[in-house]
Parts: sequence; C-alpha cells; structure tokens
Amino acid sequence: MLERAKDTPAGVDAIKAVGTVSRDDYQKVVEPLIEDARREGRRIRMLCEIGPDFTSFTPGAAWEDLKVGTGAIRLFEGCAVVTDVRWIRESTRLTSFLMPCPVRVFGIHERDEALRWLASLPEGPGITHRLTDSEVLVVEVEQPLRAQDFDALASTADNWLRTHAELAGVVIHAREFPGWENIGGLIRHVRFVRDHHRKVRRIALAADSKAATLVPQLANHFVQAEIRRFEYDELDEAIAWAAGPPVQ
Repeated sequence: MLERAKDTPAGVDAIKAVGTVSRDDYQKVVEPLIEDARREGRRIRMLCEIGPDFTSFTPGAAWEDLKVGTGAIRLFEGCAVVTDVRWIRESTRLTSFLMPCPVRVFGIHERDEALRWLASLPEGPGITHRLTDSEVLVVEVEQPLRAQDFDALASTADNWLRTHAELAGVVIHAREFPGWENIGGLIRHVRFVRDHHRKVRRIALAADSKAATLVPQLANHFVQAEIRRFEYDELDEAIAWAAGPPVQ
C-alpha cells in the first residue's frame, strides 16, 4: 500500500510504500495528490520513501506509475527517493538524468536530509522571458536551465509564429552561463533550437565576458541569424539592434 506522510515542510509532499503496492494505491493516493496540485496551481516536490517493509509492485502498479508519470511529469519540481533497496536505488540513478526535474537518491536514514534538499530547491524558473512590442524575445538567464523553461519559451515563440513568419530577434541576458539542471533540460534546449533556428532574424547576447564563449555556440546553432554581443548593461541597445531591419 501507499501512505501519504504529513510530517513534511510546507511545499513538500511525501508518500511511503509499505508491503505490496497495487494499482489501486496509485489511484487512491498519488492521483488525488496530483489533482490537488493542478487545482491549486502549484508544482510538486515529492519525497518517495521505500523502506524495509516494502515487498513489491504489482504489474498494475508499474503500469499506473508509468501512466501517471507521463501525464504529470511537468508538474514535478523535484523528487527525492529514500530507500536502501538496491535495485530501486540503481534504477532511479540511471533514469534520473532523463527527468525534467532534479532527482536524488538518499539512504533510509537520510530522510531528514532529503526533506531539506527538497525544501532548498530554487523556486521559480531558471529563465524568464518576455516578448517586446518590437517582436524581440528577451530571455533572462539566472539559474541552471530546466526543461520546463524551454517548454514555456517554446509556447511563447510558437504562439507568435502561428501568425507571423519569424521573430525579429532573440536577446539573451546573462551574467554567466549557469548550465543545465540535468540532461532533460539540455534535451529540451536542443529541441527548442532545432525547431526555431530558421525563424529568428537576429540574436544578441548581452552578457559579461564570462559568458562570451556562448557566441560561437549561438553561431553554430542559429546559422541563418545575425549574431552580435553586447555588454551585460547594454540590454536596451541589444534589444534595439535585434529589432532592427535585416541587412540587405
């Protein structure tokens, strides 16, 4: 069975697997938790505790786990798996890099540490963005890049491109490049570039010198766009250049 724990910090949900976990357990415990999060408009930080009194998952539970995960994975902001069961620890580590949220494995005696880690995860996106009146998408980079950041970025760009042939420009504003949260973020980044690189006229990087190494990477990806670097404090100039007409 699955039990929902209550001794967690605000913003963290916890479930514990006991004995045999069935499909009904997912429907009675996990699905209502996910629906509550959807209704409240919040993301999920989940602690999954699988202790020595756990015995197995039924085939129906495994299928329900896959179905629930596929439908709700973008709601998750982080997941901590607390267990000493070897096969669960190893399989979680192998698949964690493909998840769109950070996933960590803790020992059964590290439950408090797992809760602290979940509570310490940064709130909000790694990037924020806005579309200006001059048809320029301005991207502010502050934290390691997450898969959901690129989902939101793609949604804004695609809504615009449904009624326009291209974006005038994209401006990336960053002190430094913080990297990706995990491989899921990298995959979404690559997908975003693949789907949009022919639909952007100009790319401006407004960044400190530490991020200047991004310029060759942008040139390699956005092969049809003009690319120019500005200083971090020259954001207005970068937006004005990106909004300008194409070179004839």
